[in-house]
Amino acid sequence: MLAKVHSATLSGLEAMEVTIEVDNFDGGQNSRFSIVGLPDNAVKESQERVQSALRVNGYKAPFRSVVVNLAPADVRKEGSGFDLPMAVGVMLSFEFLKIETPDRYMFVGELGLDGSILPVKGVLPISVKAREMGYEALFVPAENAREAAVVNKLKVYGVSHLNDIVGFFNGSLSIEPTHVNTREEFYSHLFCYDIDFDEVRGQENVKRAFEVAAAGGHNIILVGSPGCGKSMMAKRLPSILPPLTLSESLETTQIHSIAGKLKKEDSLISQRPFRAPHHTVSDVALVGGGNTFMPGEICLAHHGVLFLDELPEFSRSVLETLRQPLEDRIITISRSRYSLTLPCFFMLVASMNPCPCGYHHHPTRSCVCTPAQIQRYMNKISGPLMDRIDLQVEVESVPFEDMAKSPKGEPSSAIRERVLKARQIQVERYQDVKGVHCNAQMNTSLLQKYVQLDDAALNLLRTAMKKFTLSARAYDRILKVSRTIADLEGVEQVQSHHIAEAIGYRNLDRENWVE
Repeated sequence: MLAKVHSATLSGLEAMEVTIEVDNFDGGQNSRFSIVGLPDNAVKESQERVQSALRVNGYKAPFRSVVVNLAPADVRKEGSGFDLPMAVGVMLSFEFLKIETPDRYMFVGELGLDGSILPVKGVLPISVKAREMGYEALFVPAENAREAAVVNKLKVYGVSHLNDIVGFFNGSLSIEPTHVNTREEFYSHLFCYDIDFDEVRGQENVKRAFEVAAAGGHNIILVGSPGCGKSMMAKRLPSILPPLTLSESLETTQIHSIAGKLKKEDSLISQRPFRAPHHTVSDVALVGGGNTFMPGEICLAHHGVLFLDELPEFSRSVLETLRQPLEDRIITISRSRYSLTLPCFFMLVASMNPCPCGYHHHPTRSCVCTPAQIQRYMNKISGPLMDRIDLQVEVESVPFEDMAKSPKGEPSSAIRERVLKARQIQVERYQDVKGVHCNAQMNTSLLQKYVQLDDAALNLLRTAMKKFTLSARAYDRILKVSRTIADLEGVEQVQSHHIAEAIGYRNLDRENWVE
């Protein structure tokens, strides 16, 4: 008997419907179980898992040949999620199970040898696809049920064992669809941060720089000696960023679902991601790809923060892969088997020591590095990459007396309120400009339109460019940052004190910085 069961496979960040056809026939003494339709090794091994699960649970098939076709046959099938639909198809083919209208259901899940159903990656985009294709219900592993149930207008049944499927369709077992109140769950965790800026003592100038960066979506690099608090403050940046919208959350959650980063109790990601890969990360781990596609760190940081600690310690090839994503907010991955364009709209936060020993410009400790050594250390970061970083901030160590006596700092909630007001100004300003949502995305024509300097501001900028020998690339960065500072102040005209503050965030561009 020929049976058809529906499932799905992942293609980049989206799911593709797959029809699993199962037929059995008399193969004589050469009876076999074969899988066709471009299966990878994990799919081919489904044969052993499916046969064991059926045998252990008493579904002993007659001595007949079984052929399983995964359609469309010209698309490569990967992963273990086809175990469950294959088992259901075999049971339908041998009439161990009867489903009146199998075309109404989609199945996905991995099988244990005892028939238990194990979690798989990418259930959320599969759930989105099931609703889009008009399926009535989706059967997934119980541990993936909350993740899949985020999608409304689709019944999601979480099952733990193959016998649960049999019991459900023969009427001996009642399974309630998993229900997730998406909006309630999303908004209840929106402002639940474990760390806060009020825990940072001193460093007011650095906290101000983070506020400016958050308000305009600017990339920022922190330069300071070891232990001065660079990483501590970087980790708190998500707490002052505008909260995720529901659509941003769904997009981010799908990426983390494909990467297998969601926990059993998770449904939607409510807070902006913060990704901090180690400096030994490879090119593929950062941008994504591999023989079987897997999102990289820059995609996992989508709508969030990518933090690169000890920036010069990253390999040059890894850092250069960031240039296109920082500019275009997307990454194109081309491999022999596939070509994908993925979203990666993130804020880059980097930190580094000022020199190899770490104590250049330190107020109390002497630096043992020569100017040539410092210059070689700084040259590990290419000009084009530094060109994409708007704020360059020196971080000084806080003396013990200041740490002990300093009052509690301003909470993240207060800073976030100012950031939100500035972002709202930008949303209204760029509402008719496609692809531009914040000041950091302004091009030259938008700069000329929205940053018009009076004589005092223009003279100050001209003097600073000459005095500090600032590069031409610093000019646009200063204008963008000054526009954000003016937005934080709530004024339309960029004034001289806005320019002055923006100039103060270009420390590394100064010609005499290494001296």
